[in-house]
Amino acid sequence: MARESIRNKVTITEIAREAGVSVPTVSRVVNGRSDVSPETRARVEDLLRHHGYRRKPSAPGDRAALIDLVFNDLDSPWAVEIIRGVEEVAHAAGVGTVVSAIHGASGSARQWMTNLRARASDGVILVTSVLEPRLHEELRRLGVPLVVVDPAGSPSLEVPTVGATNWAGGMSATEHLLGLGHRRIGFIAGPPRLMCSRARLDGYRAALEGAGVGVDDALIVPGDFYHASGFEGCNTLLDLAEPPTALFAASDQMALGAIEALRRRGLRVPEDMSVVGFDDLPEVRWSAPPLTTVRQPLADMGKLATRTVLRLALGEDPASPRVELATELVVRASTAARTV
Repeated sequence: MARESIRNKVTITEIAREAGVSVPTVSRVVNGRSDVSPETRARVEDLLRHHGYRRKPSAPGDRAALIDLVFNDLDSPWAVEIIRGVEEVAHAAGVGTVVSAIHGASGSARQWMTNLRARASDGVILVTSVLEPRLHEELRRLGVPLVVVDPAGSPSLEVPTVGATNWAGGMSATEHLLGLGHRRIGFIAGPPRLMCSRARLDGYRAALEGAGVGVDDALIVPGDFYHASGFEGCNTLLDLAEPPTALFAASDQMALGAIEALRRRGLRVPEDMSVVGFDDLPEVRWSAPPLTTVRQPLADMGKLATRTVLRLALGEDPASPRVELATELVVRASTAARTV
């Protein structure tokens, strides 16, 4: 949406008069200050939302000057790669970036929305998170464009998305292990609420079925993309009466956790078990052994999402409303032919 169409239509003075408070009080709420009573803050915020108020940007011109990049959490090198791509495009465009984590909590998300309104961000990139419908509607009312990277669920048809070919990636990882002679292939899944997790699992299943290998649900264990769940999931698989000879983890961090579980049991990778990850984070080429994985172009996803939100901020249509960038199998030393 062009800048002119989202200019403020109400002043702080008018908001203060309607709320029955002073102008400085409204200003404190707009700027995210904490020295306002909860009751007054709620009353002022309701009026700000009702009138679609946004603080006027300091940079003039018909282009975005600030975008928000929002994660569910930030404690992952996966997030760092997305940020790197976003920053590269934003910096080249002379646009500032605000990085936030909403931790899946509604209170955190509402506070983020208050802060966004105060700083007059002109676009939002949401990564593997779900925004409450009310907050999504508020973005629409404020004229703030939204782009979703790796949508957690089915996004609104009005919201452009950027993802990766997760199904194809899951299939190629499993086919690689099948090609090495493995038939009992364990799978450590990602969070089921995420579309990318479900797609990787579906790709795993499709590869097994395509090779005439039945899907054994006992070989599929839950995970959350982090090291500890990979460690625990691998131990669960190793405790089976007939453990797998190979393992596909739906993230690199879980694959590294699995390798540690194998090491503690005195098992070798790939001699005793082949391991494949998903992401191709920078650290995995230095793991012991270097990890075979499915590369998803995380930085490129960040770049494309940024270019898209900047186009939307100028009132232009996205080049494509739904984009999936290609994944690629990267074979390293953590996989080998089955020997037993």
